[in-house]
Amino acid sequence: MDLFDDTPDTSDNAPEFTVSELSGAVKRTIEGEFGFVRVRGEVGRVSRPRSGHIYLDLKDDKSVISGIMWKGVAARQQTQPEEGMEVIATGKMTTFPGQSKYQIILEEIRPAGAGALMAMLEKRKAQLQAEGLFEPALKKKLPYLPEIIGVVTSPSGAVIRDILHRLRDRFPRKVLVWPVAVQGAKCAPEVARAIEGFNRMTPGGAMPRPDLLIVARGGGSVEDLWGFNEEIVARAASSSDIPLISAVGHETDTTLIDFVSDMRAPTPTAAAELAVPVRMELLAGLRDYDARMTRAVEQRLEHRGQRLRDLGRAMPRAETLLDGPRQRLDIMGDKLPAGLRRLVDRQRLRLSESAGSLRPGVLSRAIAAEQSRLSDRATRLQPALKRLVQTRREALVQRLGRLSPRPIQREIAVQSDRLVGLSRRLDEAQRGRISEAQSKLDALDRLRETLGYKETLRRGYAVVRGDGDVVTTAAGAKKAEALEIEFADGKVAVGDGATLRKPTKKSQTPPKPEQGSLF
Repeated sequence: MDLFDDTPDTSDNAPEFTVSELSGAVKRTIEGEFGFVRVRGEVGRVSRPRSGHIYLDLKDDKSVISGIMWKGVAARQQTQPEEGMEVIATGKMTTFPGQSKYQIILEEIRPAGAGALMAMLEKRKAQLQAEGLFEPALKKKLPYLPEIIGVVTSPSGAVIRDILHRLRDRFPRKVLVWPVAVQGAKCAPEVARAIEGFNRMTPGGAMPRPDLLIVARGGGSVEDLWGFNEEIVARAASSSDIPLISAVGHETDTTLIDFVSDMRAPTPTAAAELAVPVRMELLAGLRDYDARMTRAVEQRLEHRGQRLRDLGRAMPRAETLLDGPRQRLDIMGDKLPAGLRRLVDRQRLRLSESAGSLRPGVLSRAIAAEQSRLSDRATRLQPALKRLVQTRREALVQRLGRLSPRPIQREIAVQSDRLVGLSRRLDEAQRGRISEAQSKLDALDRLRETLGYKETLRRGYAVVRGDGDVVTTAAGAKKAEALEIEFADGKVAVGDGATLRKPTKKSQTPPKPEQGSLF
């Protein structure tokens, strides 16, 4: 029976429906008439909650349709929806009775032609340029001769072979390859993770960090290269501490990673040429520099030798240089005896003048005056010493009055009380630490018992051993001369020549324990 009639029935006998029945009928009608649809429109509001689902609006100049893309479907999309993008969406119509609204469950969403992709690319490019990610000041200088080169590309394509071949021809270097998908939905996150992974490596470690990165891919359409236009790839390349060369597509292909990288190569082969110089050219240049240096040294030595010979010819002979000093020495030698005699005469005269004033009477008077002075000071010395001793004794008595053991005793008592308190706190803290460690040890022991294979045996499993070793297969059990089966409550020995029955199709093999084979 139809829920809605062409002519309304105003009689009291019209059927009554619950709200759920009416909503269910509407849901069945919409899903039956529009089970699978393809819609072209502009993406409006886009919401990405933590659940991973995508909620968006599809609109044109007159109407709006709500859309939902579940988490698993969103992860498979090559192009993620963004606000303002013109797309072609495929899905099925349904209703949401909880809010009395209809919506489309999206199965696929893709840009409406290359024009929409380029418009989205220009919008994203303008956003990153406004943030300053394209500034030349951020470009890092490429190392002249890197020791290790990291390559982010597909390991199965011709790109990696071209790069390795060109590096081998020019200057062999160590190469680390990070395999990634170079197109499709996995391309962008894998490339971003590869760049970040290379930057997290430790320089000089077991897996050393590269000195240079090359992100490479062969040519293709805009859709094939779209993974390198994603924002996460551009930001990962911009934040890389390792200098990066982008070699995506052919010379005419341009992606966002080309603008944020430190150097753009037109092809992957050209990237290898930018990464290292030509070894043979370096050797030829080195030989040329060596020859030039040898010629320069020889010319320098020849010039200095000629200069030395010229200066040697201009210098006088050694005999000529010594003639003047030798003559002066002879003149001074002739004048020396007469000078010595005059000096002795002058000193004898000064001694005679000084000796005239030295008489015994003068010395006796000087000695008597000093003796009198000494006797006077000796008589004054004893009283002065007594006064000094008395003064020092009185000062000592005054200081002894101020010295008392009581302050020291009080300080000793205070420090003793403090020591007792600290000892008590130390004992309490030590007991607490010991109790906590004992509790933790008991918990770990219980965990050990829980994770051991004994607990697994209590759940109905058994360990089979044959000839002293654990048996994990039926073939091994057949080969063993004697078997021993360990249960939770004991062990059972099986006699020589015993074999195990093959498990039926309904039997299931339990998971393999860590300590042995459990059945």
